[in-house]
Amino acid sequence: MNNKILVANIGSTSFKFRLIEMPSERVLAKGGAERIGSAESPWKVQIGDQPATEGTSPMPDYAAAIAWVEKALGSFDGLAAVGFKPVMARGISGTQVMDEPVLRAMEEINTLLPAHNPPYVAAVRSFHKTHPSLPCIGTFETAFYDEVPVENVRYPVPREWEKNYGIRRFGFHGASHRFVTQRCAELRGTDQLRIVSCHLGGSSSIAAVRNGKAVNSSWGMTPQSGLPQNNRVGDFDVFALIYLARDLGLGIDAVEKMLTSQSGLKGMSGLATGDIRDLIAAANDGNADAKIALDVFVGSIRKYMGQFLVELNGLDVLIFTAGIAENNPELRAQICANMDFCGLELDAEANARVRAEEAVISTPRSKIEVRVIPTNEELIIARNAWAKLSQSLNSQHSTIN
Repeated sequence: MNNKILVANIGSTSFKFRLIEMPSERVLAKGGAERIGSAESPWKVQIGDQPATEGTSPMPDYAAAIAWVEKALGSFDGLAAVGFKPVMARGISGTQVMDEPVLRAMEEINTLLPAHNPPYVAAVRSFHKTHPSLPCIGTFETAFYDEVPVENVRYPVPREWEKNYGIRRFGFHGASHRFVTQRCAELRGTDQLRIVSCHLGGSSSIAAVRNGKAVNSSWGMTPQSGLPQNNRVGDFDVFALIYLARDLGLGIDAVEKMLTSQSGLKGMSGLATGDIRDLIAAANDGNADAKIALDVFVGSIRKYMGQFLVELNGLDVLIFTAGIAENNPELRAQICANMDFCGLELDAEANARVRAEEAVISTPRSKIEVRVIPTNEELIIARNAWAKLSQSLNSQHSTIN
């Protein structure tokens, strides 16, 4: 049996990958390409422990990107499957073989995920066309939340909207929250923990986890909801949308575009980007709007932390993960400020020196342990793809026997 999983992380114009040997979980190669669809796409590849190489190549579509990855790796010989991290499909969750019925279920809700589903579907279909015998296996971002209590997924809308149209809360960043909470359980020697996991990056979310199971999330129905995102709105009053589109005459298409690409940290700050590093630099230079955007971001995080602290009846561990949370001690300190009422005590020196590494950043006296745990979504995808393949193989053997 082939034993390598190629994990493909698909963006609207990017293709990042890791080649992982299973079941040893050794990373054999990693890299990625940006600006797919442009005349020249910048790329970077590292094979094993060798120095990374960089360059540019024309990649007009995902088929060209796949050909580039295959060339960079030498071949796809030895691949057991390609693992994906799709976001959501209508009526489907968990880890699935991404065949046409699954892809069509993703396409049915393109309106809800305009930046996510179309590129994923295009990439998977490109693999089907160029390598038809290679299994494509995806773990949906919603999977981590499949057992969330019903009271935490239901909207206060007519019941037929949920029954007939699937209008309800979901949850995303599932692979990331699953990895860091499982890693926390390993480090603590038990999964009997009340955890709040803060995934703060280009898009951000908070998950409440009890004894290894997600019980709530900052997300709503789509990745446009929850915390303020890089350039997406986050939580927003639906009647403000109606007012803008109908009464003020902006139109639904224009409002949709503004909410999905010109809002969030970018929109609040008035900068050309919602990158947190640019906001921090601008705020330090006296840009009041950038400072307010950061304050709104921190306040939104603390709002959900407070909600989950009550819901979990206390907290054992607070986890910071993903690019923003792993690399910004000052932001972590602001999020953890004034929480002495619940016994959280941050170690200022430990917090200041930790960047993108596993560490405890709370004091020994703190009643709530605060940890930085770098995420590894790709490993979760590889594990799930490998398990799905093994399950399929065992089923075949059982049938034969």
